[in-house]
Amino acid sequence: MSIVQRFERNRAGRDFVVGDIHGCFGLLNQAMDKVGFDESRDRLFSVGDLVDRGPSSHEAIDWIARPWFHAVRGNHEQMAIGVANGRHDHDNYLRNGGGWFLSLSEDRQRLFAAVFDSLPIAIEINHEVGRVGLVHADIWGDSWDGFIRELQSGLSNSKRHKLAEVALWSRSRIQAHQAGYPTAPVSDLHAMFVGHTPVERPICLGNVVYIDTGAVFGRSLTLINIADCVSAQAEAA
Repeated sequence: MSIVQRFERNRAGRDFVVGDIHGCFGLLNQAMDKVGFDESRDRLFSVGDLVDRGPSSHEAIDWIARPWFHAVRGNHEQMAIGVANGRHDHDNYLRNGGGWFLSLSEDRQRLFAAVFDSLPIAIEINHEVGRVGLVHADIWGDSWDGFIRELQSGLSNSKRHKLAEVALWSRSRIQAHQAGYPTAPVSDLHAMFVGHTPVERPICLGNVVYIDTGAVFGRSLTLINIADCVSAQAEAA
């Protein structure tokens, strides 16, 4: 399992981050056209959940192969890996939109699973606005460096697995916010982008930016220029 992938500053072009795609790659193409995405200079980062529920999940591995596209692993990629490895229930995955994957031959399932297994749990970007982090759902605790350090340390496999589960599945932070409890910002970062929990529009909890706006459910697909996240935070405040 890959842990963290780091990127140096893009001095040639812009960096964008996109919310959960869930097979809606046609919407992604439209969003990229709208911002004039330049494949020779710009980079596109994804908070994961490239597949399931939407019409074009089979395109995911082609997108992952593009040199300017970089995604963290989502819980839906993890479910596909689990099915291919015989560790995830087929009926559960079917209920969560995995019918396209279950219809593939075993060889194709293993191919997709191998590509998904190459995706990191976290991405860190050295951006002009400051250091930016991406995970699919959340991190354990409120320190990015602490979380990454524990993921990369010589911890037991079971402890690393639990930390990865948080990154892939946790909704604790946003559920605490919805219940009226205060949420702390994540230290060591300018901003952390996450998906996983559908929201009507991008929201910021401290410096944690939720950008899964439910494209696969008929709403919009959020594509954000990271350079604009300062103004996005100011609006949310």
